Amino acid sequence: MLNIIELLIPMVLIVLISLPLIKVFRGKISGQSAKTRLISHIVMFFVVIVGSVIFSAGDLSVLAAEETATAANGIMGTNAQGLGFISAALATGMSALGAGIAVAAAAPAAIGAFSENEKNFGKSLIFVALGEGVAIYGLLISILIINKL
Repeated sequence: MLNIIELLIPMVLIVLISLPLIKVFRGKISGQSAKTRLISHIVMFFVVIVGSVIFSAGDLSVLAAEETATAANGIMGTNAQGLGFISAALATGMSALGAGIAVAAAAPAAIGAFSENEKNFGKSLIFVALGEGVAIYGLLISILIINKL
């Protein structure tokens, strides 16, 4: 069971990271300042992740004893399985994000080309479908990762 300190520290860190972005969302700062804030917050996010991994790695003997006790009951998987599920989720999520960006750029151009000349429909549809294919490839990779677990 987690004690109150182990619950409070990540919540405080998340609040400290997201608090300065309120001005960005309200539109009170310039674009360059927003860009530097965003980059610094992305760096802080990864620092918090690495710090939490290092912080949680302190009591490995306790985790190993608990893992062997619950693994006999079939309740909990290994750390490798957990990282496998995280990698499958990242493969699907990031590929869908990339496909969204690709379709956001290709679809308006395809609509514009189609409105000027109706013969461009097939060519423009291919470019939109290529952007959608990125999401399908990410989903395929995540299915292959989960099958290996």
